[in-house]
Amino acid sequence: MDSAKRMPLEQTKALMGDVSRRSVRETIAEKLAALVSSGVLSVGDELPGERELAASLSVSRETVRGAIGILASHGILRVAHGARTTVATADTRSLVRGPRAAGFDGPYDLESVHEARLLVERRIAADAARRIGKEGLATLRASIAAQEECGDDPVRFLLCDREFHAALYRAAGNDVFFDVAMSLYNHLLDHRRRIVAEPGSIAESLSDHRAILAALEAADPDLAESKVVEHAMRIYVTTRAFLDGKPLAKEALSI
Repeated sequence: MDSAKRMPLEQTKALMGDVSRRSVRETIAEKLAALVSSGVLSVGDELPGERELAASLSVSRETVRGAIGILASHGILRVAHGARTTVATADTRSLVRGPRAAGFDGPYDLESVHEARLLVERRIAADAARRIGKEGLATLRASIAAQEECGDDPVRFLLCDREFHAALYRAAGNDVFFDVAMSLYNHLLDHRRRIVAEPGSIAESLSDHRAILAALEAADPDLAESKVVEHAMRIYVTTRAFLDGKPLAKEALSI
């Protein structure tokens, strides 16, 4: 793991010690729980290994192990010696503490969600290009490096994909935009696992992410906005085709 990946965790440990380390474990536990509650991970599904999860989430294996322990204590995950950790229940309510971030329960049609996502993400991309700093760019680069190691594993890729989009949304510097964008991102997330399993889907998504990162590195708001729109359009086209039961066109594959 390179220094860009290690730095956030090391800084956190240095500043806050064990209390902060526990907080990081709780944050990772919530991220894994979100994959369960959204349907990306179903009851009986195996989680990627600790090493793969640590690389995907840019944290240590110790942190991943702690997060899995939290979820296991809530009965969400089942841990067995000598076997992969599996999802025991889709009910993650026991992990919720306090108010939740803004969310959309729907039901909403795909077209409405797509229109809203375009509106929000265009603004986010432009603002991120103006405001992102060295640390934010390093986080996105580390995410892309982790995506490149995913191979054809759709669950592991979706972990990385979520981290990439969260870092992009956070870089805009507006917590309300972040919450709204993440809620829109989560819409129909359970279907995306099957979409990214299509041959070529992960590669196309990586290409989109690299183009978005290049625009941010160039501090070009117009280019960043354009690349985010291209990515969102591919997500819409492939999701629409999936819902309609149509084959996914090779040129449209992305997530």
